[in-house]
Amino acid sequence: MALTAFINLSTGKITIEESPAETVQKYLGSRGYAAKILYDNVGVDVEPLSPENYLIFSTGPLTGTPWPTSARYTVTAKSPLTGAYGYANSSGFFGPELRRAGFDALVFTGRSKHPVVLVVDDNNLSLVDGGDLWGKDTEETENLLKKRYDGSRVASIGPGGENLVKISSVINDYGRAAARCGMGAVMGSKNLKAVVTRASGKIPYPDAFKKVALEMMKKVGKHPEAKFLRKWGTAVLVDPKNISGDFPARNHQEVQVPYWKDVNAEMVDNYLEKNDGCFSCPIRCSRFTKIEEGKYTCSTEGPEYETINSFGPMVGNSNMELIIYANLLCNRYGLDTISTGVSIAFAMECHQRRLLNDDELSLEWGDEESITGLIERIAYRQEGLGDLLAEGVKRAAEKIGGSAEKYAMQVKGMEMPRQEPRTTKGMALAHSTSNRGADHLYALPTIDLTGNVEAAEKFFPECMPEILERTSEKYKPEMNILSEAYCAISDALGVCKFSTTEAFILYPEDFARGLSELPGYDLDEEGIIKAGERIVNIERMYNVRQGFDRKDDQLPSRFLTEPATLIDMETKEIIKEGLIVDLDYMLDRYYRLRNWTAEGIPSADKLRELGLEETIKDL
Repeated sequence: MALTAFINLSTGKITIEESPAETVQKYLGSRGYAAKILYDNVGVDVEPLSPENYLIFSTGPLTGTPWPTSARYTVTAKSPLTGAYGYANSSGFFGPELRRAGFDALVFTGRSKHPVVLVVDDNNLSLVDGGDLWGKDTEETENLLKKRYDGSRVASIGPGGENLVKISSVINDYGRAAARCGMGAVMGSKNLKAVVTRASGKIPYPDAFKKVALEMMKKVGKHPEAKFLRKWGTAVLVDPKNISGDFPARNHQEVQVPYWKDVNAEMVDNYLEKNDGCFSCPIRCSRFTKIEEGKYTCSTEGPEYETINSFGPMVGNSNMELIIYANLLCNRYGLDTISTGVSIAFAMECHQRRLLNDDELSLEWGDEESITGLIERIAYRQEGLGDLLAEGVKRAAEKIGGSAEKYAMQVKGMEMPRQEPRTTKGMALAHSTSNRGADHLYALPTIDLTGNVEAAEKFFPECMPEILERTSEKYKPEMNILSEAYCAISDALGVCKFSTTEAFILYPEDFARGLSELPGYDLDEEGIIKAGERIVNIERMYNVRQGFDRKDDQLPSRFLTEPATLIDMETKEIIKEGLIVDLDYMLDRYYRLRNWTAEGIPSADKLRELGLEETIKDL
């Protein structure tokens, strides 16, 4: 029996109910189930950092099973960063342990009068005092809680969440982050320091499901992309991205750098301590690094590609040891490495444009003291720049005034991940239409970026070969609509996108086949894609209710008006120039194909088609 727990932190009351099977199955689970809970309970008038906001930890039907890469869980709330729909996704071992304890979701409401920790011991839940943990970083917190609860898994916040930093994250398994949308701040606003989960049982599943799962495990494990990631991790993306002009530098003033070999996978390898992986993962792309000596002496998981760019070229830095150390600081403080790096780059460009100065930090591109100093200031909301940047670049730009808004790389208030829109038009559209703000994982459109002819011919035979041209806007709406649905499926089921939209190792039909062996799920490929589309549309309707529409599906003006030039890194000859984004063209087609209005609002007919009649009243 799958359970949902409701924890009222104001009263301390905990209610455990059987999850509504029909609702869970309609929205597939995890991200989808949480979206339905948030839509039904957190309205327009609820402030994100108020007791009335919901904070939802959710798992999917595949989380913790033998299905390959089934380690993920979701944290959902109204976002303090965007003021709209928010969620973050993480992997490791916390999610599977929560699922083994029997829970589809933990739903937190209210605000505790003092810091607390929720302890999940199988299906016994209790709130215990967390006052001695408040002020400690995530590593210290996890160490202490694991000593108290042997064999447990921990998700916690650091100083970032405690200080209501709007770019703060939830950290589990030391180096795994539910990073985006400021979920750490929501957790901090509720005085919830950590969630500890420990399970003694196993997840029941039929032998027929296990047979399919093991078949898929072999399929993923032997795929060339999996082997590549296993050897190099996501740092392997640096070289091809720099070659193709998809390696943003100095706050997107540049799209390539001459020093990419100083921050690529081979450089990370110089500090490699060990390889590892998440629960039930044959890819095992995680890489732990260690710096033996010097001012950045440390040992940590990562850095991943996004962090490498955020604390490397994005801030004008080519020192890999600084990148590794910055990654460690963000994990311990509980900060989103993407938003933190982009916020620092924003401050540096504002300094370059003579809009911002500091008495102690130079704010010059690549200045190491400025980078590490700002990370600490942000985490503790130190007066001045720390408090300013803790609000995210959109609000910071509004406070600075002048032309600062031009240098705030954000969509809907969330800082942009590490792709270059002018050279990757699918990502340009993905960043703009993502319902949680600028995001590469909401759609993860990679068919063109990876040259995946097999997937392109399967889903878009009429669009070949133009759909594979990454710098062309043509057919990107078609590609993104599919990938948004598939990403929603992945998050809802609890699996990693490295097995799905990153390389299409597994297709939606593979998941439909596996789900059909579980009680209550009877979906073919068309049905599971429709379920993914249902999740995207209810999230969209949440934002529509908040007043979001086409005006919010926009990119910073830099990508629309400042042309980028792509050069051959060896010969320095120009390959392409004059690259900008024709966003209106893509939005018009994207909305039309989705059966949304020209303002980006789902039509009543579309909502009826997806079984979302209850949302029509909010149009």
